[in-house]
Amino acid sequence: MKATGIVRRIDDLGRIVIPKEIRRTLRIREGDALEIFTDSQGGVIFKKYSPVGELSTFAAQYAEVLSRTAGLPTIICDRDHVVAASGVSRKEYLERRVTQELEECVQGRRTCSGTACERISPVEGIDRPAEIICPILASSDVTGSVIVMKPEDSESVPLESSTKLVQVAAAFLGKQLEE
Repeated sequence: MKATGIVRRIDDLGRIVIPKEIRRTLRIREGDALEIFTDSQGGVIFKKYSPVGELSTFAAQYAEVLSRTAGLPTIICDRDHVVAASGVSRKEYLERRVTQELEECVQGRRTCSGTACERISPVEGIDRPAEIICPILASSDVTGSVIVMKPEDSESVPLESSTKLVQVAAAFLGKQLEE
């Protein structure tokens, strides 16, 4: 654990305020779910809960099938990180944070494809644009996204069938999260 030097008191209702700087750094927003862990030394650890992360094994399999079917590199993200990748270096992509541009795109709740996506590099530290971005909606909340990355050697426009495959994947993952 890393010490922050910040000390807070618990109020009479058992609440504690997470400082704004920490919320901003960890992208914790109002309404976000936090998972609570304890360690053997009596420590309490709060971690952002990721419903998509709970499906990471399933999401990895889905990304693999989607990548093979469409022949395009595919990543699946929760609201903050890449949880599955296929057709790209998993080591390079997994657990990386998503960019602010991707967050803003998926908050629009619409599929983005073609030239509208080319300006969006969805993963921090990787300068590779997206070709198709579709938000994963569960119980009408944006919980993540399915993204097809632009092939490195291609200038082509995404096929409508590829866009439909990504939309089906996002809708299916959203349904799995609701159950």
